[in-house]
Amino acid sequence: MKIKRTTTKYKDLYKIPIGRATDEITEGCLALEGGAFRGLYTQGVLDVFMENGINLSCVLGVSAGALGGMNYISGQIGRTARTCLAYRYDSRYIGSRALIRSKSILDVSFLLDDRGILLEPFDEERFETSKQRFVAVTTNCETGTTTYFEKGRCSDIKKAVKASASMPFLTPEVEINGYHYLDGGCSCKIPYQWAINQGYQKIILVRTRDLTYRKPAKESSYVFRAYAKYPQFAEGYSHINREYNRQCEETKALAERGRIFVIAPSRPVTISRIEKDIDKMADLYWLGVKDAIARLEDIKEYLGL
Repeated sequence: MKIKRTTTKYKDLYKIPIGRATDEITEGCLALEGGAFRGLYTQGVLDVFMENGINLSCVLGVSAGALGGMNYISGQIGRTARTCLAYRYDSRYIGSRALIRSKSILDVSFLLDDRGILLEPFDEERFETSKQRFVAVTTNCETGTTTYFEKGRCSDIKKAVKASASMPFLTPEVEINGYHYLDGGCSCKIPYQWAINQGYQKIILVRTRDLTYRKPAKESSYVFRAYAKYPQFAEGYSHINREYNRQCEETKALAERGRIFVIAPSRPVTISRIEKDIDKMADLYWLGVKDAIARLEDIKEYLGL
């Protein structure tokens, strides 16, 4: 596969694997936590999965998890990490030009729509024709509730992914069918319950924080001022840390019972949502690769492969 060359500050960009996943599908649901550039960990895990023929029949993603999940469905090994690292310092993606075009310092559309610019365009045809389910998790600003948009069952799945990755306070809401949406992590940071409710017996959850991490119990009050026109959204968001910690405990218990399989960073993750240290970002990707390889046989056993 030919990849365009580009100017990047990451000298080892072309060490990231290049290739296509097979068409073989394994029954199960892959649930992907968000976390902006912490999602590079997830991309390392997903690349190992694709290289080893682990293509689950359903992918459910929040924010960065939704963006990475799209490339998993399109079968493009290495694309997410390669694109994020190659364009980290391109102002069309993050910076002034992104702000002009999208009213946000981070333009998610750049990763999906600028086919003539990107070193590796998104394979829309394979994404759309894949038999795998794909679900983007968003938060409805009017109701404050979690909304799930599924490929083939919504008018514009890429717009839903953009909404899923639209960070509160930093990016404007995305309008879909008359409603406004933001990051799915505003109401559901760890998207495992949907998969359970859908009846999936095999669920692999990829976290972007180590298993000991918990958020401070402090509740946000600024959100009520920033989103005064969305009181239900503000109310739910003000308690999101507490809900996140509850989800951490519940997924731990579910994993111990064997109901779900959890793969998480083997060390604490310290990069910020809009990290500037590109080598640090790349290290997180390679940590995902390392952790996935270390647990590959356990994952195959859990899936019955």
